[in-house]
Amino acid sequence: MATFYGRQFTGARTASGQRYAPDALTAAHRTLPFGTRLQVTNPRNGNSVIVTINDRGPFHANRVLDLSDAAADQIGIRNAGSGKVELAVLDN
Repeated sequence: MATFYGRQFTGARTASGQRYAPDALTAAHRTLPFGTRLQVTNPRNGNSVIVTINDRGPFHANRVLDLSDAAADQIGIRNAGSGKVELAVLDN
């Protein structure tokens, strides 16, 4: 399950030290190294996006990823607020 950051976090520092930009294709994961590239797919519609891990989280038991606004839009989960996703780590 993935969720997304709200725009209220725009400009806030992520755990990697970068500032959150809602239009960037980034995400938060609890353990993957910063800079890891992930293909995130919404199995309901087949839409995919490639994101770069630059933050830690989500800190909710049943969620594996927090996406930027742009990434959530691209896979079609923004209106629902969350959605099931499939993850594939890409070679860096």
